Amino acid sequence: MGKIKVTQCEKDGIKIEGLCVIEPTVFNDERGYFMETYNQNDFREAGLSMNFVQDNQSCSVKGVLRGLHYQKEHPQGKLVRAVRGEVFDVAVDLRAGSESYGKWFGVILSEDNKKMFYIPEGFAHGFLVLSDVAEFAYKCTDFYHPGDEGGLIYNDKDINVEWPIPAGMELIMSEKDKKWGSLKDTFKFR
Repeated sequence: MGKIKVTQCEKDGIKIEGLCVIEPTVFNDERGYFMETYNQNDFREAGLSMNFVQDNQSCSVKGVLRGLHYQKEHPQGKLVRAVRGEVFDVAVDLRAGSESYGKWFGVILSEDNKKMFYIPEGFAHGFLVLSDVAEFAYKCTDFYHPGDEGGLIYNDKDINVEWPIPAGMELIMSEKDKKWGSLKDTFKFR
């Protein structure tokens, strides 16, 4: 039915291998809209051959910052999108030997722009909720494994993610997310 537009991400002139923003074809009319959020044939035709095994969805309020998360022994690729509201979504390359190691890329995902973000295995991932409420849905290439989690502190000075935190916004984070370490101390994917 519809095809997708895939844009490879880059930071500071360096292509971040595997990281991409995906824009689906959206069919609008007086009734509303329709879009395919995942079509294996379209993804394969675009060079994206991942295999998804789990779908997740969360709901968060304005100011919630989730992340930056990864799994060490069971890394997950994630296809993420905002079903409702708006988030600033971030991925950080943790693949040792990668030309883009330690580089981050961020994108606004919203119910209005309908963009999706594919984060391959070997990245830390997180998002900041910018709207009053955001429902966030994502597909994963591996199952969640409790005890295999790792994380990276959201405000590491060596990475310097430019989070769009409006003046006066109070961040809401889990205790776990407040305690993650820095890039120099974090897990590296081989």
